[in-house]
Amino acid sequence: MNGPNDPCPLGARPQPLISIVLPVRNAKQTFQQCLDSILKQSLRNYELLIVDDHSSDGSLSLARRLSANDDRIRILANPGKGLVSALNHGLHQSAAPLVARMDADDRMHPQRLRLQYDHLRRHPRITVLGCGSRPFPEHLIQTGLREYIRWQNQCNHPEQIGDEIYIESPFAHPSVIFRKQPILGLGGYRKGAFPEDYDLWLRLHQAGCRMEKLPEILLDWRDYPTRTSRTDPRCSRQAFDALRAHYLARDKRLLERREELVFWGAGRKTRKRCRLLMEQGFQPQAWIDIDPKKIGNRLSGTPVVSPHWLSGGERRFVLVYVTNHGARDLIARDLQGMGYQRGRDYLMVG
Repeated sequence: MNGPNDPCPLGARPQPLISIVLPVRNAKQTFQQCLDSILKQSLRNYELLIVDDHSSDGSLSLARRLSANDDRIRILANPGKGLVSALNHGLHQSAAPLVARMDADDRMHPQRLRLQYDHLRRHPRITVLGCGSRPFPEHLIQTGLREYIRWQNQCNHPEQIGDEIYIESPFAHPSVIFRKQPILGLGGYRKGAFPEDYDLWLRLHQAGCRMEKLPEILLDWRDYPTRTSRTDPRCSRQAFDALRAHYLARDKRLLERREELVFWGAGRKTRKRCRLLMEQGFQPQAWIDIDPKKIGNRLSGTPVVSPHWLSGGERRFVLVYVTNHGARDLIARDLQGMGYQRGRDYLMVG
């Protein structure tokens, strides 16, 4: 395999080490910054696949001007419509065994590709490798996104990602590099009433693939009011809840201990989310809550009990549906104090 900056033998273009798949749709205002960050990469042996999703604002003209002077840049027309079609087209057209994702409104750190490539070369069992991200512009970042990024940037090791994958998507999509063949083997990206990236991570987790993240902040992740994750129904709370329930019902840890199942959180909103799993045949032995007004009640015949109930007798399997990050940390501490192990005896659910 050529090194990251090996010269082309006899002037021939080398096999790219990484294919960057970059879908574009009407991103003229931010596209130049994105492309500049790619062109400044210290690892230069890559191909950039710009997949145009029927842009009408001049984005394509900018891409053509750059590609005329750089044979690493290929412009593809999306044969379908929408992000999933563009991603799959770029994936199938890519020449390298490693595929890096990028979006037209974000920016790469100059060392991103080099650091991720070197790590994947040293760790062949890793299928997906992300990196830390920084949301910008600072004045637009709200508390919810800031807390999500804080959690995401601390969820790095493969075991931790596997144990916390039902909280939220553990990766900023444009931060990842993955091995192409396992993704193709699972059918690529799926189109449906759900976020296509989170669905892919959950499928990879279910298939036993290892995923990891570099702790370094190597992506500037742009936020704005009309971003897809804020406006698309596929990224709604309801879509995330349904997707998590679908994969939880197929998680071997839950299947092996379904008779010991307990839900933590007996509030109305929590019960609504739990119902998605219950409708697939998973009934809890008990509901855990700290509200004295709820403790002692029964929900559809199932008792509501205090956390202390978990400390006596048989070990249960607990799904914690409390979403407040501070409360979630306290619950994890309580469970671990009772001898429960994350991933083995309990899972946090977003």
